Amino acid sequence: MSEEPNPETTRDDELTHTTADGDVQMVDVGEKPDTARRAVARGEIRLTPSTVEAIRADGIGKGDVLATARIGAIQAVKHTWETIPMCHQIPITNVDTEFAVDDDRVELTVTVETTGKTGCEMEALEGVTTGLNTVWDMVKAAEKDADGDYPDTRISDVEVVSKEKRTI
Repeated sequence: MSEEPNPETTRDDELTHTTADGDVQMVDVGEKPDTARRAVARGEIRLTPSTVEAIRADGIGKGDVLATARIGAIQAVKHTWETIPMCHQIPITNVDTEFAVDDDRVELTVTVETTGKTGCEMEALEGVTTGLNTVWDMVKAAEKDADGDYPDTRISDVEVVSKEKRTI
């Protein structure tokens, strides 16, 4: 997870994940108070219109694309601390996934909530990227061209839309 430096103890040019000797370290958040936190991230996968239509019609051979992507996104949120080296393991209190299906793309928005000492934007980003990668995996047979490439398929515009912190 991205750690928010404490402006009272950290200068803008100070590296929060590196010791004076240059060793990488996890930020100590032990003294921070627990706060309610919420992060929203989004991204999209561009697909051919025929693939999008097959998703809508539940016509993809591997199964329900969006249901599987939802499970993948939630799993990724819960396991972010295992894949991002400096993330803290945090208690996830809620994950919401929302898909918007357009003519040539599927957009995924992931909202993550926690109560703790550090934010959850990395969890939201992991949910988005894994959810979209799951869509790609589910539809890759439909997206391949004659050469086995994916010229019309791409994941893009992954971003943190918002993050909030409230004292509890």
